[in-house]
Amino acid sequence: MALNEDQPLRLLELLRKHLPDLRGRRIGVLGLAFKPGTDDVREAPSIRIVGELLREGAAVKAYDPKAMDNFRRIFPQLQYCGRAEEVLDSDAVLILTEWEEFRRLDYSGKVVIDGRRIEEARKARVYEGVCW
Repeated sequence: MALNEDQPLRLLELLRKHLPDLRGRRIGVLGLAFKPGTDDVREAPSIRIVGELLREGAAVKAYDPKAMDNFRRIFPQLQYCGRAEEVLDSDAVLILTEWEEFRRLDYSGKVVIDGRRIEEARKARVYEGVCW
């Protein structure tokens, strides 16, 4: 149970290996929902991760095909993107929910911290993965 609680913070540790200072950095977040196919953000790891990114001064760009309206109620200050591709224009990208459309993105040249084992993301310039 404790391991599952701390797993979202592991993504941030991996991110800091490549971007030690997040202040002023653009961090893209792909997936906000607790699980794919829903708009449910209750207890979603994305809440804790995004909160920490903002606390550290990062500018967050986010996309989720269904959960952005619900997430906007918690974090209205984020830049919400109309398409997943827009999130890739960031200093680093975190993959937090396993949506099928994320498999079709071109991650080449990107720094990707993958929390959902999106195999195609391994083509990134820098790839770190963890799955909870």
